[in-house]
Amino acid sequence: MKYQITLPANQPIMTVRDLLEQEWLVPRKVRHFLRVRKHVERNGEPVKFHEEVHPHDQISLTLEESDYSFQEIPLGDPDIDVLFEDEHLLIANKPFGIKTHPNQPGETGTFFNHVQAYLAQKQERGYIVHRLDKETSGVVLFAKNPLVLPILGRLLEQKEIHRTYQAIVKGKLTHDQTIRLAIGRDRHDRRKRVVDPRNGQQAVTHFHVVAATAQQSMITCILETGRTHQIRVHLHAIGHPIIGDPLYGKASDRLYLHAKQIELIHPFTKQHLNIETKNSLFHE
Repeated sequence: MKYQITLPANQPIMTVRDLLEQEWLVPRKVRHFLRVRKHVERNGEPVKFHEEVHPHDQISLTLEESDYSFQEIPLGDPDIDVLFEDEHLLIANKPFGIKTHPNQPGETGTFFNHVQAYLAQKQERGYIVHRLDKETSGVVLFAKNPLVLPILGRLLEQKEIHRTYQAIVKGKLTHDQTIRLAIGRDRHDRRKRVVDPRNGQQAVTHFHVVAATAQQSMITCILETGRTHQIRVHLHAIGHPIIGDPLYGKASDRLYLHAKQIELIHPFTKQHLNIETKNSLFHE
């Protein structure tokens, strides 16, 4: 596997070692292999780890299959709704009602099975970055190589990947709010989460009211934290469960929660990505 990355115009001058270790988070074992195999090139020439890189340099890394582990899964239907793709990232629109990824060996029918089938057509692979609940539709980000995966993980951890959700909830909401309620596991139902001020994890959801009637409200939500079922638990806790929620409200044809938009800085190109789905809960 050979990857070629052109450093952006705002790339700080640093050594190859610092670029691989601090910026790209290449594991120590893989850095060792790259060094002893002389599998790092700068502008087409082998480069040593103490040498510097500069803006617009082209860095080439050659990785072996054995350098990173990969778990094969059954392939699904390759006909997926791709919103953005380059050699490092894939952003696709997950339908509601299917899981993001398998939980058991040999499991089929998840969105990740379909993504892998799509990428297999080009002899490429996908890697899980984050997930949506089975009942939730919308944008999901995948890595297309193991090199970019830890960088995306760091962006998530540092809250530098922003997702905007649409929801339709029961009852009339009159103003924008920020909900700050800790969330923990429900001791009586392993599928559910509950507000748990004593033992729960901090959770913050910001929501904006788009339109409202006496019966229901259309809102957009931005997560400051990313707890399991966070939006669903928070809205249920303030008395406005999401319409169609089979766990925290009343089931209907679907859960009216949709990940509409994702925003991040591309780990390698530093391009600002703001990707959204064409479909909307508010116009279905």
